[in-house]
Amino acid sequence: MAEYTVYTDSSCDMGSDILKEWGVRYETLTFKFEDSDKEYTNDTMSCDEFYDRMRKGGIAKTSAVNMQTFYDGFKEELEKGNDVIYIGMSTGLSNTANAASIAADELKVEFPERKIYTIDTLTATCGQGMLIDHVCRMKKEGKSIEEAADYVYANMQKVCVWFIVDDLIYLKRGGRISATAAFAGGVLQLKPVLRVTPDGKLENVQKVRGRTQSIKALEKIFSQKCTDKSNYFICHGSCLDEAKTLEDMIYASCGNRARYITEMSPVIGAHAGPGVIVLSFMAKER
Repeated sequence: MAEYTVYTDSSCDMGSDILKEWGVRYETLTFKFEDSDKEYTNDTMSCDEFYDRMRKGGIAKTSAVNMQTFYDGFKEELEKGNDVIYIGMSTGLSNTANAASIAADELKVEFPERKIYTIDTLTATCGQGMLIDHVCRMKKEGKSIEEAADYVYANMQKVCVWFIVDDLIYLKRGGRISATAAFAGGVLQLKPVLRVTPDGKLENVQKVRGRTQSIKALEKIFSQKCTDKSNYFICHGSCLDEAKTLEDMIYASCGNRARYITEMSPVIGAHAGPGVIVLSFMAKER
């Protein structure tokens, strides 16, 4: 059985330390603020600095990983004799996975003896991270790249990603809600509860009044839908205490702590803003 490399990008929100611990190779999306042409990555600007700038009015724009970057990275692994499985963010949210797929198609011609899987998971952030985590554990157990790919294809529609935001202005800037809805929500303290849909896009499912109620809404959804309460991930945008509040609520109901609590990377946080909390878990279906 050939060796293989698990590959992803920074949109999985697992952080460089965890990805390195798992042995995952990754490419980093970039971002910049409107008042500057300087580009940053998750490794060149800390999450704390990023969210602080957003709170002060900074508007961040993100850029996908380009095809050439994936081509060079994939080729390097193939030349080592490694097959590649890339587990990417939904093409409904970013062009990054498309770029990876184009690069892979070119390399399949150059390296016909090697296997390259590029998987659009139709999810993002720590939902994407959950799939990567499982694949890495499969690899450690000696499972083949085919078995790993089969797992992702069979289970990615069972990965639920639900989230709340603290300020509607960031969703308005990204075109997710109207200016009128953002204004009304701010005045009434309405907090949307959103999810990643089966086709990999964002959907505003409900609105609740106040931050505490929105956190409780996530716990209720988890309690109703989750099929494996021992395995869930939480991701947050510079609001660790509230992320832990959510974990405490879940722990009180099922006795399990989160497998990981991570900080949302700037390339995803730019669209959700400081105060975002994401909960991912497995269910029968999204």
